[in-house]
Amino acid sequence: MGKPNLSFWQIWNLSFGFMGVQIGYSLQNGNTSRILEALGADVHSIGYFWLAAPLAGLVVQPIIGLSSDKTWTRLGRRIPFIFFGAIVSAMAMFFMPNAEYFAYLFPPLLFGAVMLLLMDTSFNVTMQPFRALVGDMVNDEQRNLGYSVQSALINFGAVFGSLLPWILAKMGMSNVPAAGEKVAQSVIWSFYIGGAILLGTVLWTVFRTKEYAPKEHAEYNNIDLNASDKKEKTSIFTLIGNAPKIFWQLGIVQFFSWFALFLMWVYTTRAIANQVWGPEALDAKSIGFNEAGDWTGVMFAFYSAVAALFSLLIPTIAKNIGRKKTYSFSLMMGGLGLISMFLVEDKNMLLLSISGVGLAWAAILAMPYAMLSGSLPAEKMGVYMGLFNATITIPQITAGLLGSTLIMLFGGNPMVIIVIAGVSMLIAGTAVFFVKEKIQQ
Repeated sequence: MGKPNLSFWQIWNLSFGFMGVQIGYSLQNGNTSRILEALGADVHSIGYFWLAAPLAGLVVQPIIGLSSDKTWTRLGRRIPFIFFGAIVSAMAMFFMPNAEYFAYLFPPLLFGAVMLLLMDTSFNVTMQPFRALVGDMVNDEQRNLGYSVQSALINFGAVFGSLLPWILAKMGMSNVPAAGEKVAQSVIWSFYIGGAILLGTVLWTVFRTKEYAPKEHAEYNNIDLNASDKKEKTSIFTLIGNAPKIFWQLGIVQFFSWFALFLMWVYTTRAIANQVWGPEALDAKSIGFNEAGDWTGVMFAFYSAVAALFSLLIPTIAKNIGRKKTYSFSLMMGGLGLISMFLVEDKNMLLLSISGVGLAWAAILAMPYAMLSGSLPAEKMGVYMGLFNATITIPQITAGLLGSTLIMLFGGNPMVIIVIAGVSMLIAGTAVFFVKEKIQQ
């Protein structure tokens, strides 16, 4: 007995909370470097602070995946983790931009780093079950649609989250820190608003989604509940060893994709500040640097908007030319877009460059999960999705460790790091052709 078709709005509700989580995640991506520099971090060492995020994901997501596979509550299987992760995420968002006010407890930079770790850990607790929830609920026929709708909602959230500081500044809120303060009010209030929306959208998913009960889940996935339960303890290492080939093939693509994205997130603000605003942006508290920070948000919002629209087209394109060609083309366009930023000194033209990243981002959020989920056992969907997150976190850890070395090798020019990110994305696009899908669609 197969899973029933879901209505479009049922599929929408599955991932609506992810939109709010992405608002918070985008605020983190667009403003963490800006906040940490204002708190005293140096551009050469800032990549090390960003390591908190992938390290948290590497440890947390497999644990959450394994736990949610075995959890059955009145709220459901995945939803309890989504709900409690969202609460902690919102609390961390309220505290991080106010790190300077907790100097009596910790040095502001240390407090900010701790809040970044807590925030990203809780984002990971929330995100992983959203991925598995779609895999649990949709059938093979609707898998492309399920993950594409999730990708679109993620990107709608990313547009709003990335633009929020810029919007508040345009509305008249201070864009530079007041005398004696370190972080601009537009950034602080962005985190307040983002945290509140995160909670609201997650509650929508919690109350509008009814997960399959254990009996239904077993029927839809051909699991015999009456069979003797061996209760063997399957280790993480055994699960990794038994992972399907496509897990590793997609892992290579993921490595070079996320290596590129991490470098872009960490170094874009300083790269465009130096290239477009020049000497007036050297000071992290200067108007020029804060304008560059706002424009980074605009750029990230723009690529997210491109990604949101492209996400809606992915199911049709993939049906006509196949997932692999769609995936590879998107990554190639992202790589070319990043490389082209090296030649651009006009901030508006940077939007054209970053649009290529939008195509890549849409595919990164949808295609690997659509390609992988059909090859995973239903009873281990959560833990394998959690383990697959290592293909996101390990490249980010690698990029964080190498970033400071790379920037010193190239004379402290962060724009060269963006070019390296582009080359990495091109390698990812090439690696897609070595992926062997179980089901061709």
